[in-house]
Amino acid sequence: MEKYISINEAADLIKDGMTIMIGGFMGVGTPEILIDAILEKGVKDLTVIANDTGFPDKGIGKLVTNKRIKRVIASHIGLNPETGRQMNAKELIVDLVPQGTLAEQIRCGGAGIGGFLTETGVGTIVEEGKKKIKVGNTEYLLELPLRADIALVGGSVADKSGNIYYNGSKRNFNPLIATAADLVIVGAERIVEVGELDPNHVMTPGIFVDYIVGGEK
Repeated sequence: MEKYISINEAADLIKDGMTIMIGGFMGVGTPEILIDAILEKGVKDLTVIANDTGFPDKGIGKLVTNKRIKRVIASHIGLNPETGRQMNAKELIVDLVPQGTLAEQIRCGGAGIGGFLTETGVGTIVEEGKKKIKVGNTEYLLELPLRADIALVGGSVADKSGNIYYNGSKRNFNPLIATAADLVIVGAERIVEVGELDPNHVMTPGIFVDYIVGGEK
């Protein structure tokens, strides 16, 4: 099982100061096994790109609560009061990005596209420091792609080649981030043999996946 590694081996790949994309929406689809590994190893000063920061005791929120993150790029933080507290106390840098813009920035990062134009945020605080481009009579913001050193993906089922199925809403940002990082680690609830996963159910092809951990459930 070439792509299967131990959780300790996975943790050794995650270093202080890295930029990490983490899947999940309100903690659903977040690979908790990898979050716990980061905490146990003591990794710190991370830049995290994710939809949100979970809850104080769940998902990415555990990294916030334990002050392992120096900067977070997310679409909302309201479910985790600790994120807001650290932001207001200037203990944590928070970049709030409209959700659709964030998703498209990650997609562009994965597809090798240099950026995209959007009306979202024009005339608001979102436009600060960004280039404006007028097309016809409409003014747009140029949004740049996002990539990461590592993506931590939460899969429901993965086969030994790294093909992934996500159950229901666990899909969320996971397929996007799997394309936009230099190294992709999947925390899978279940691991099966190649051929057991219906090709029609594959949502992330194994070509994007470097390593697999988990399989306890």
